[in-house]
This record gives sequence, C-alpha cells and structure tokens, in this order.
Amino acid sequence: MAAGGSLEANFNNFCKGGQATSKDITKWMTDAGVLGKGSCSSNNLDICFSKIKDKGQTKIGFAKLDALIAEVAKAYAKDHKQSEADAVTAIKEKLEKCTGPKLAGTKQSKTGGVDKMTDASKYTGSHKERFDKDGKGKGIEGRADKADNSGYVGNYKGEGTYDKKK
Repeated sequence: MAAGGSLEANFNNFCKGGQATSKDITKWMTDAGVLGKGSCSSNNLDICFSKIKDKGQTKIGFAKLDALIAEVAKAYAKDHKQSEADAVTAIKEKLEKCTGPKLAGTKQSKTGGVDKMTDASKYTGSHKERFDKDGKGKGIEGRADKADNSGYVGNYKGEGTYDKKK
C-alpha cells in the first residue's frame, strides 16, 4: 500500500478547502471503482457518510475518512466476499490510485448530421440571413427585423410618391 500522504492528497483533489461533502466522496469512490450495484452503492455511501459526520454538519475532514472507509468496507466486504480488514485495504488502495476527478463531458458526435448543423453555409431559409458569405454571424442585424416606419401608413410601399401624378 502507498504512503498515507497520497491518500490525503487525493482527498484534497476531490474536495474543496479540506472538507468533503457526500457528493465529493461519492465522485471519488465511483471514479476509483469502489462503488457498484450491490450493497456497496452510492445510497449505502450516503448512509455511511451520515453516520460518521458530526451532527449538524454536511462535510467531513480527512480525519474522518478512516471511519467512513471502515463503514463502507462492511458492504464492500459483503459484495466481494472478503473480510472487512481486506475490504478496508482494498478500498484504500483504490482510493490512492485514483488521483483526480475523471472528466466526463459531451463529446463530438461521429454521425454525419453534425457537419451540416455546424456549417453556416448549409443553412436555409431565414436562418441563412443571420450569417454573411464567410459564415460569420451578423449579430443583432441577422436576428432582428427592423421596421421601416418612414411611409404614409403601415405597409405603405409608395414612399415619396404622394405628390407625383401618374
């Protein structure tokens, strides 16, 4: 097993200000592969977290991590059919190996329909009016219809022809 300092460094990577919420610990244990679908789940972790945190508090410090791991190890041992001592060791090893939060975000689609949605030159109808010939947005000019109120009445098309004879 690695030095205890790396466990504390990893704890600090997943929490803010040296204090971890239940959500922080759940993210850490999920990324490390401790939580599963059996008894050792995020619901069980929330129950264990509630047992060890101080009354009226929503966060724990690194000092309480050993107590939390011992609580979680009960369900982990049951799922993996091992002793609680072995479960504690296994959980600590997994948490030490998991150095930082894994980023899970939106990735670009590999389907063919995305290109035409992101290429402004392929827009049709009123949407193409929002972009110039280079594909750059026109800003408010491309989005708003400016009313021309210079005529005699609304929709009057013959501006400047009132005095003229036909």
